[in-house]
Amino acid sequence: MQDSQLRLAIVVGSTREGRFGHIVANWFARHARNHAGFDVDVIDIATMHFPVDMSRNADVEDFSARIDAADAIVVLSPEYNHSYSGPLKTAIDSLKEEWKAKPVGFVAYGGMSGGLRAVEALRVVFAELHAVTVRDTVSFHIARTQFDEQGEPVAPEMVGVAADTMLNQLVWWASALNTARAAHPYGERMLVTR
Repeated sequence: MQDSQLRLAIVVGSTREGRFGHIVANWFARHARNHAGFDVDVIDIATMHFPVDMSRNADVEDFSARIDAADAIVVLSPEYNHSYSGPLKTAIDSLKEEWKAKPVGFVAYGGMSGGLRAVEALRVVFAELHAVTVRDTVSFHIARTQFDEQGEPVAPEMVGVAADTMLNQLVWWASALNTARAAHPYGERMLVTR
């Protein structure tokens, strides 16, 4: 484990009125704060404005600084029509360099698929942004039935193991990528030498 904690940014990617995302996000943030590897920063894009023309404003600057400061990122997303939300795509696309050579994990929720189709769509986007997505994901199928009235999972052991598995992978990748970036800054054009 680390001598000092790594910074984990949790990006809450739901903006709809009446959203369930804050229930999932609150649980995951509590769980991540109890993990030995991370200091947690929750970024709720519903409280920010991302211009669709990709211009910069105070919210984009704040988002940029918080993602840039993160050693690892978790994107928490519902599934909308076999993918993720438009506001989340706009937020992701508002940045570029900040994502490079950083590990990204996912917490997803939805109906029968548990948000996993949103995760698969997000993996392609983050590959293009030169981020590294970790294999394991936390997923809640028929999400509203997976939490009690206090906002706690009805199967805490099972989802706790899934969350710890993903967080452990993020610790490993964040440590490895921090070391690599310090030794050799990551560039868009990686040269092949023979």
